[in-house]
Amino acid sequence: MRFVLASQSSARLNVLRAAGVDPVVRVSGVDEDALAASLTDPTPEELVTALAIAKAEAIAKAEDEDAVIVGCDSMLLTADGEVHGKPGTVEVARERWKKMAGTTGTLLTGHAVLRMRGGQVVDRAVGHEATLVRFGRPTDDELDAYLATGEPLHVAGAFTLDGLGGWFVDGIDGDPSSVIGISLPLTRKLLRQVDVAVSDIW
Repeated sequence: MRFVLASQSSARLNVLRAAGVDPVVRVSGVDEDALAASLTDPTPEELVTALAIAKAEAIAKAEDEDAVIVGCDSMLLTADGEVHGKPGTVEVARERWKKMAGTTGTLLTGHAVLRMRGGQVVDRAVGHEATLVRFGRPTDDELDAYLATGEPLHVAGAFTLDGLGGWFVDGIDGDPSSVIGISLPLTRKLLRQVDVAVSDIW
């Protein structure tokens, strides 16, 4: 059975490989901003889940084998109630870090699992995972150096747990794999719902 990851995230790929799965990687090309704008007042949980579904469904259109497709999307819900995806620029990332340093935020990751047979979606399961993140207080010099690496510009919430950003995370309450981008426990539960055991994809 093919296991298809509908994401170009190297962090998600690394989590899966470390857990015994070597997925086929497909990039969905979903316009996340346009999709988000098309939704009517979604909750943060609904938003990340809708994006995960869209990514998985985009890949399913070109899949003609028996497969499981997993789509994911992550965003950070900060203490002020704002939801943040990838900052994209140094200026935006710097502003976010100035606000979230020393506070907590909730990393939300939406998941969608599609079961394919003969090129058709025959079953699906969706869900999300929420993990509390306690942010440290990088000095101005540390933040400048971190931003200069480019890492925080391309990840949800402008930080990583498994990369350089891990230096500035004081702790988490919840699933670390979800903060990295794909929750292994939730994915296992969703796979069960479409009649696939984790051992089927090792």
